[in-house]
Amino acid sequence: MEQQQDLQKRLLLALVLSFAVFVLFDMFMPKTTKTVDDNKTAVEQQTPSTISNPTPKAVSTQSTAGVVQNIQTNMNAPVTTVKALTTITSDRFIFSIDEMGRVAQAKLLESKYLIDGKQLELFNPTWVKPLEIRFADPELNTEALKVPYTTSSDAITLGNNQNSVILTQKLSATTVTKKLTFYQDGHYDIDIELTNPAQYFITTGQRPDADHSMYMVVNGAMVRKSNLTTEVLEDDDMDENTPTSFPNAKFASAFDRYYASILYNFETPLNVSALRTKEDNALLFVQGEQKISLHGYIGPKEYTVFQNIHPELTEAIEYGWFTFISKPLFTVLQWFYNLVGNWGWAIVLVTLLIKLILFPLSYKGMMSMQKLKDLAPQMKEIKEKYGKEPQKMNTKMMEMYKKHGANPMGGCLPMILQIPIFFAIYRVLLNAVELQGAEWTLWITDLSLKDPFFVLPLLMGASMWYQQKITPNTMTDPMQQKIFQWLPAVMTVFFVTFPAGLVLYWLINNVFTIAQQFVINSAYEKYKATKAEEHKK
Repeated sequence: MEQQQDLQKRLLLALVLSFAVFVLFDMFMPKTTKTVDDNKTAVEQQTPSTISNPTPKAVSTQSTAGVVQNIQTNMNAPVTTVKALTTITSDRFIFSIDEMGRVAQAKLLESKYLIDGKQLELFNPTWVKPLEIRFADPELNTEALKVPYTTSSDAITLGNNQNSVILTQKLSATTVTKKLTFYQDGHYDIDIELTNPAQYFITTGQRPDADHSMYMVVNGAMVRKSNLTTEVLEDDDMDENTPTSFPNAKFASAFDRYYASILYNFETPLNVSALRTKEDNALLFVQGEQKISLHGYIGPKEYTVFQNIHPELTEAIEYGWFTFISKPLFTVLQWFYNLVGNWGWAIVLVTLLIKLILFPLSYKGMMSMQKLKDLAPQMKEIKEKYGKEPQKMNTKMMEMYKKHGANPMGGCLPMILQIPIFFAIYRVLLNAVELQGAEWTLWITDLSLKDPFFVLPLLMGASMWYQQKITPNTMTDPMQQKIFQWLPAVMTVFFVTFPAGLVLYWLINNVFTIAQQFVINSAYEKYKATKAEEHKK
């Protein structure tokens, strides 16, 4: 029985400490073990660790098995040239195509993406660029990385309709033609045709390098596989045991916290290869054909935009370990946003909904804690009297609990449920690009950034302190009591630099918990009064 009481105390601490625990979990938890699909063969890793722009390995299928050993990995593509071959301009973005036929830069024009007053550029100029082609034949590849493309237009503007540009590269053995059709929402069609067949690969490029925040978020590469599961290859996690080929994939995505470069085709399966860079990051390549049609996307990972392009593209929005809870939570959050038109109030409503759903369990748990608080003197007497006889002590404890209708485990289940829900909402509010530039009210003009005046963190700390004050506490361990007393101050320090949306959730959660505690305290007083009347009779 003492073990049950100790468990309840630990769970209570765990609930309040869940944020700190989750951050440490992200930092130190071992990465997931990668598994290889039964229907694919991993190819031998041939990439020297010193190569920054490697040529991909071929997918190990019958048609390409003999090509792997002929691929050289020491050919570096030139960095972005100063001259833009073609620029694509819309109301939302400007894409620049360089002389190597690559998307050299993507600049977002919407004001909510401004960084220090400057328009946000997604790509690191020294990294591998989207739509770069690598040939399996070494000599052809060397030539392809030197011969510039020509273009059908040096500038196109997107109105309400799509617009296209044709890029042509004349090589000694073949001529490459890329037809790119761009749309206002950031997605594009790409049709590639070679006059003569040659083995080649086209890349998503290295992930966007637009987020440099301190938060523990997932960055890297992702492949949506034919069995409707997703393989995530996090930065610094691409080792020799990682699967390197994904036949019959649906999409390949290189992503950071908010943005992605994606190649996809949901009608015709793609053969995708993952190559390790010198930083142990994944670089994805799609195997080409003499004539191939693909689709792509570059820009923010906005749920509604992905849903409108293709519903399955929403799988490119990834929230880490708790994605299976985070995705439905975001759906509810967005539903509330569509209802009220404000992400801050949507967070408030989601928090209220969670509290209402958990209220029946919380009610039982809090009532049980109230009873245990009243029984604390009797528990202490039993421990002092039977402390040397554990079995008899537990028997007496059980008799006392049964007599008064108390359950020492009653408060555990609500706490257990709230911890994963917090982990999930933490991921949603940290990863949802929709919160960028989203106002709440008064001084909160961007829910993705910290509160500039630290009002929300201070209110959160104060609400946590008050919540402790009115919540029954059965702790007898002096160390636990000290830790518990200092938690509001510790958590306030934690939350000072965190996004306002996340702090808002925790503050509102505390406010609703306080209201809930008042309701339960009142209900318990009535319960005790009723019991007292019954006892008199």
